[in-house]
Amino acid sequence: MKHTENPERSHPDEVRIGLVSISDRASAGTYQDEGIPALKNWLGLAITSPLSTHERLIPDDAETITETLIELVDELGCDLVLTTGGTGPGRRDVTPEATLEAGTREMPGFGEQMRQISLRFVPTAILSRQVAVLREIEGHAALIINLPGQPKSIREILEGLKDADGEILAAGIFASVPYCIDLIGGPYIEANPDIISVFRPKSAIKPRP
Repeated sequence: MKHTENPERSHPDEVRIGLVSISDRASAGTYQDEGIPALKNWLGLAITSPLSTHERLIPDDAETITETLIELVDELGCDLVLTTGGTGPGRRDVTPEATLEAGTREMPGFGEQMRQISLRFVPTAILSRQVAVLREIEGHAALIINLPGQPKSIREILEGLKDADGEILAAGIFASVPYCIDLIGGPYIEANPDIISVFRPKSAIKPRP
C-alpha cells in the first residue's frame, strides 16, 4: 500500500503522533477517558521539537483497532502511534493482537522493558501483553507501541524510574523512540532532558543550529 498524500508538515522535523485510547466504556461515554490526556500532557512536556497529534477513542474491537492504526499511519502520516488500554488477559483485551495485525515487523524489546519497569511495582505486571511493531508502507514507516491504561503507569513506562538523587533505575522506553524513528526515516525528535534522556549514537546526533 502506498502512503496517502496529506498536508505538508509545519516543519521538516515535525513529528506526527497518533494517540489511541481503547476502551468499551470510555468510547461509549460511560466514563471519561484519561489515557489520551495523560499522553498529551507527557508528550507536551517531553518533546521539544515540533509536534502534532491525531486522537482516537475507540472500543475494544480488534477490527476497529487495526483499521484505526492503519488509518493513522497510511492516511495521516503518523510517525509514532501510542495506544493505551486493552492489553491484559481479559476476553475483551485484544489490543496486542490487533496491533500485530497492523504491523509488518515486531519490536519485542519495548514490551520486555515495559514489563520490567512495571514489575518493580506489582507482580501482576507479568499479565500485561503490550507489544510494539513497525508498520512499513511505500514511502513511509511508523512505530506503534501499546501502553498501559493508567496515567501513572503511562508516565512510568515512558519516562522510566529514578532514585531520590535522580539516577536512572530503569530506562523509560521513550529514551529509544527518537533513534528508532531516525532509523525508519522519520523526523528528528528532540526531547527535554529534565523529563527523558534520549539516547542516540554520537554519529546520529545532529548539531544544534
